[in-house]
Amino acid sequence: MALHFELVTPAKLVRSEEVHMVVVPGTEGEFGVLEGHAPFMSTIRDGEVQVYKTEGGAPETIEVRGGFAEVGDKGLTVLAEHVES
Repeated sequence: MALHFELVTPAKLVRSEEVHMVVVPGTEGEFGVLEGHAPFMSTIRDGEVQVYKTEGGAPETIEVRGGFAEVGDKGLTVLAEHVES
């Protein structure tokens, strides 16, 4: 099963893809999200979002600054104030 992941800034949709897992730098600590995760929201701190496209694969890292993350029925959406290119 795959997790639908979207990374959005105020200016544009940066990513929209199916992945295995995403680790997000929450303000209360990092948290991982897999398909079927319970719904919740969290603010995020400056740091790296780690995107695992496959189980056991190496993560791709994306530098983000501020924002929040929402896990819902449709997957994970990270709304970042800024994403490093």
